Amino acid sequence: MNLPLSPDRLWDRLMEMAKIGPIPGGGSNRPALSKLDGEARALLRRWGEEIGLTVTVDRLGNMALRREGRDPARKPVLVGSHLDTQPSGGKFDGPYGVLSGLEILHALHESGTITEAPIVLVNWTSEEGCRFSPSMIGAAGAMGILSEEAVLNAPAIDDGERYGDALRATGWDGTGDPGALAGAAAYFEAHIEQGPVLEREGYDLGIVTGGFATERALVTVTGETSHAGTTPMEMRRDALLGTAEMMSAAEAILHRIAPEGRMTVCRFMVDPGADGVVPGEVRFSFDYRHPSNETLDRLLSEADAAFAGIAARRNLAVKREPYWTFRAVVFDQGLAVRLREAATRNNARHRDMLSGAGHDAYHASARMPAVMLFIPCHGGVSHHPSESISREWSEKGLRVLADAVIATANSKE
Repeated sequence: MNLPLSPDRLWDRLMEMAKIGPIPGGGSNRPALSKLDGEARALLRRWGEEIGLTVTVDRLGNMALRREGRDPARKPVLVGSHLDTQPSGGKFDGPYGVLSGLEILHALHESGTITEAPIVLVNWTSEEGCRFSPSMIGAAGAMGILSEEAVLNAPAIDDGERYGDALRATGWDGTGDPGALAGAAAYFEAHIEQGPVLEREGYDLGIVTGGFATERALVTVTGETSHAGTTPMEMRRDALLGTAEMMSAAEAILHRIAPEGRMTVCRFMVDPGADGVVPGEVRFSFDYRHPSNETLDRLLSEADAAFAGIAARRNLAVKREPYWTFRAVVFDQGLAVRLREAATRNNARHRDMLSGAGHDAYHASARMPAVMLFIPCHGGVSHHPSESISREWSEKGLRVLADAVIATANSKE
């Protein structure tokens, strides 16, 4: 289908969206359910209404911008991502997927083309998880992974504000049923790779066939607060030194068992965190990731044993409480074939790959056929103001995504 897609209009909208919450270095700071997130949503709604899309918002704040198909009884095809960012985020992580979907719908509108099934553009709430935990919480609620009540009662990491209260404060507390999105025919999500593989190997696109199994936990190490000058070393219960040993052990376990996996300490909090005081408690957010469920389980088991041994030797207590867990994700093979065929038609050099990062598509895949499309990003840099892509990558991704989404909306299946 020869649609009047406008790569320039997509690029201009990416730059316009980036003006909301700009930060030094060229990036964006739009935390979920903040005033700035609300402004980004309002801009998306305006752009959607200008081309006749019906905009609805569910009770978790997820936005759906619908373009009707010839047969309104058919299940819709979803395409989307998120507009919220990390505090030191870039212009493209999330908005590229949302605004690529918008450009597809804009081109359909301009040409007067009607697809057989409706197409719905989705902006999921709070994908990043930097304000409300866990990540992808809006999609998790919509897909029934988390209850609506659990999502609405989730406290903000920074100030404890309830998700539901923040939703009301921004004016984006809709009335729609979050579960309505779970009944779609398919879900497509375009995203920057957030890694260096595609650029390094010279590919235009990555067809994402699945994602790493992941478990993130809050580890609490408890010792005893005491005076730094008067407490002999052999009598100390230093939670910080014990934690340092645990983190080093966790990294060594990964390198020994599965160096192709991932180990990260995402956050680190020391109590009381005062000069002259032996730390009595440390909390750190720790995650392992691996393509194999079985290997991930082994990594976690060995880490738990190592943490327990270190705690016993240092007279400490340790507790690991998982709060963000999903098993390895396998995306729909038929949709992946459709993306490969579209890439070939558009002369886009492509390869299959797995995603090491979590995405809203992970939760969508639990309820419908889903797939992801990656475009490269310079140096693999993401979650940083310097995150960047080329116009050529943006255009290749747009054209391939459009072909596959429209083919799915027009399929007889």
